[in-house]
Amino acid sequence: MNKHDLVCINCPLSCALELYDEGGEVKEVKGAECKIGQRYAVEEFKNPRRLLTTTVKAVGGLVPMLPVRSAEPIPRALLKDAVTTLARLVVDAPVAVGQVIYPDILGTGTDIIASRALEKLDGD
Repeated sequence: MNKHDLVCINCPLSCALELYDEGGEVKEVKGAECKIGQRYAVEEFKNPRRLLTTTVKAVGGLVPMLPVRSAEPIPRALLKDAVTTLARLVVDAPVAVGQVIYPDILGTGTDIIASRALEKLDGD
């Protein structure tokens, strides 16, 4: 059996977890103080996902960059490609908080949304 050491990031307890697998199949998780930690260890082992936060270029707004994030976590393996894709994106002001900036990033089914509103410059 293979042992994997993890630290749960779902609450302030930060449980030290030990996940044991055999042939890629989870056999046991130790150290979780709750079911959330147990589930976290299995998900982190099988399909680690992360929220993506970054910025995109903006034109016609009060500031030149717009903070954005994924509406849901995306596979960790796709983070770099997602950031590269968004680095080429330019949005026009105005933008509302929560507005979809890039739908279905990399076929994940998850939209990239604005983290804040961006007002249009007066006179534009």
